[in-house]
Amino acid sequence: MTDTLAVLSSSFRGISGAGSVHGAASAARTAAAAPASGAADFGSVLAQVSAEAVGTLHAGEAAAISGIEGKAPVQQVVEAVMSAEQTLQAAIAIRDKVVAAYQEISRMAI
Repeated sequence: MTDTLAVLSSSFRGISGAGSVHGAASAARTAAAAPASGAADFGSVLAQVSAEAVGTLHAGEAAAISGIEGKAPVQQVVEAVMSAEQTLQAAIAIRDKVVAAYQEISRMAI
């Protein structure tokens, strides 16, 4: 689960860092407000979003391990794992859109 996001994250490092998918709406709002201040670009927003996604996945894994060890309540484990699953699904959807956009661009005539 983390490997897929790590690959996605590392592929975006060339754009300008690595970020998170969880909290993408707040990052999008930040990006919308940033052009006025000139502080954030697409790469930095993407880096922030993918970093948050990786953090969410790590939290889900840690909660699952704590649940197996009997140190965390079942409800907390389920919530963390569901959040991690949702984050991973969003990361995969974003990856698919990026790949589709790249393929569309590569088909354009020069």
